[in-house]
Amino acid sequence: MTEQPIFITLAKLQIRRLVDRNDLGNRASIRMLLYVCFLYFCSGNEFFVFAMWRNVDLNVAYSRLQVAFKGFLNGNLGVLIVNLLLAEVAFMVCRVVFLVMNYGVFAPDLNLYSVLMMLKGALVFDVSALLYLNIIYVCLVLLPLHWKERKWFYGVLRWVFVLFNGVGIASNLIDCIYFQYTGRRSTFSVFSEFANETNIPDVILTEGLRYWWLFAVFFGLLVILFRFYRVPKVPFEGAKWRYYVRRCVVLVLFFPCFLYGTRGSLSSGTRPITLSNANSYAENASQASLVLNTPFSIIRTVSHGSYVTPVYMSDTVMERVFSPVVMPENGVEFRQKNVVILIMESFGMEYSGFFNPDYYTGKRRRLTPFLDSLAAKSLCFKYSFANGRKSQDALPSIIASIPMFIEPFVLTDAALNDIGGLVHELKTKGYASGFFHGGENITMGFAAFAKQAGYDAYFGFDEYASDKRYGGRRDWDGKWAVWDEEFLSFFADNLNDFRQPFVATCFTATSHSPFNIPKKYKSVFPEGDFPMYKCLRYSDMSLRRFFEKAERSEWFRNTIFVIVADHTSQSSSSHAEYQTDLGVFAVPILFYTPDGSLKAEKRDDVIMQQIDIMPTLLGIMGYDRPYVAFGCDVLHTPVEETYLVNYNNGLYQFAKGDLFIQFDGTEHKSTYNYRQDSLLRHNIKGNTMQERQMLLQLKAMIQQYMQRMTTNRLLLKTP
Repeated sequence: MTEQPIFITLAKLQIRRLVDRNDLGNRASIRMLLYVCFLYFCSGNEFFVFAMWRNVDLNVAYSRLQVAFKGFLNGNLGVLIVNLLLAEVAFMVCRVVFLVMNYGVFAPDLNLYSVLMMLKGALVFDVSALLYLNIIYVCLVLLPLHWKERKWFYGVLRWVFVLFNGVGIASNLIDCIYFQYTGRRSTFSVFSEFANETNIPDVILTEGLRYWWLFAVFFGLLVILFRFYRVPKVPFEGAKWRYYVRRCVVLVLFFPCFLYGTRGSLSSGTRPITLSNANSYAENASQASLVLNTPFSIIRTVSHGSYVTPVYMSDTVMERVFSPVVMPENGVEFRQKNVVILIMESFGMEYSGFFNPDYYTGKRRRLTPFLDSLAAKSLCFKYSFANGRKSQDALPSIIASIPMFIEPFVLTDAALNDIGGLVHELKTKGYASGFFHGGENITMGFAAFAKQAGYDAYFGFDEYASDKRYGGRRDWDGKWAVWDEEFLSFFADNLNDFRQPFVATCFTATSHSPFNIPKKYKSVFPEGDFPMYKCLRYSDMSLRRFFEKAERSEWFRNTIFVIVADHTSQSSSSHAEYQTDLGVFAVPILFYTPDGSLKAEKRDDVIMQQIDIMPTLLGIMGYDRPYVAFGCDVLHTPVEETYLVNYNNGLYQFAKGDLFIQFDGTEHKSTYNYRQDSLLRHNIKGNTMQERQMLLQLKAMIQQYMQRMTTNRLLLKTP
């Protein structure tokens, strides 16, 4: 005797109990009748419900219940559910691959409870994504039209099903790689980020050859979807009115289920789930990426080009708690200094021997010897951080003191706002300016932002190629930009032509994926533990040669150099402190003055971040006009008032003093003493005075930020 499905067995027991007790008027009997009616409408099989009241033949009842269940599985709704479950299995396989490829990020905090919670959350977000992805397929399956109940029609739907779910699977697998560089699931902004890139096919081919086995996983999952796809086996028979009644009832019953699945709840007080909701199932912001899936992240951020302003407090209180308007000190005198900002691609703090002297010892060679030597002669900080995880996050932060909240500023509607920033303010003092980046002139939207920020000129690949002193296309790295050595030399040469005083920025590129260096240096700079290591060594050498050339220029000694990374990148598994929600933002920030006007020291008392660069520079030079900045001048701000603010996987993060807190926009999620607990192991969330004050300041910052974004008040209008 074959084993019965468990719910059929339960149904048998229920029928027997009701018959034996002659009790068909209680709630259980009503539920049973509704259940049988549901099977009837879904499958189209006859089941004489009311016969159970008297003279019930249990054998017949069992048989008909089995037939009804099989009919349900073979009917439109049953087939739909089974196929969606098949797609969910594919999504879970992608999540396992995602975990394996990024295991070092998630491993420290994995335990049985966290895995079960993440699995619970993953099902919620997967259901939502699958229903969004398959909305056309669902509608075509359930649409009550009798003429579509043909084999060929469902054969076409097989391809529709595989196509749309294949797109979802592909995006999940691509993020297995891209997550290594961003630290979060891709959102809709990814299409804007690469909209103007001409080398995407080449990059995809290169990464595809490197991760060839992901293609095997992708095509394997497509084959499974196609092979095990179910087609309804119950043909349309009988009167049309019965068909339309049954199908309309099924459609009506499925509609609230669809809403529930896509929204995450049917409660009137609940908005459709968003990325931040993933934090409810994760112990930290990094784990939230494991809960999420990429199709959901993209779909739910399609409309995130506009900011929504929360109201945490009155405007009066907000202004008192935090204002981004910086007022000059009385009696300050402006001192003209050239400003050169070098933004080093992916130069996370963990790669520096100066900041990690105990790590780079013995056989572990230093990756950035020149940067380390420069740091020893500079003002730098033990606790210094980026305000985002992407290059698009870095530019507004460094140049205009605008952090990244929710989405990169340059990819939102607010990117059209008037902005101030370092260049804008220094132009009021007669400064010349230029922005340098060795990529295609439209790459990453850098040229557009440079213009918006007030730079006089943009120097990209077009300008480099037209300079006969250099090799043009021969110096192209084949993927993103001109090699660092040549482009930094180009940068130094052009600075000699600038009218002083000037402010200039150069963004390097060679230390970007796919981590190539010129052939002539392949034997000079070994790959090491990570492919990026050779790029770091090469870019560090290129930086040294830039300074060797620059120091021969007459403008050199009257210049403030700022060296900063745009964001972090691949992390060594042995560097656990750089894998935390705070550590993944740790970047070196150096202020170097050849004339010695700034004392060389590594300060461990203040917190420094990218959005502090602009106000700190203006403070050093004695700037005497008010301006807008979300950071602070760390040299003229009380030590205890310096802070860090950023946004990570749906959580606002705020550090001040010894504490580091996380806030999801509604709820205070966690508190850590990051100075004593560098691995953020111990959540000490409480209700202390310091936590309340930090949370109030963070809320005021968020409210100020969103208000000014939506009302175009990032530039202080002064006479």
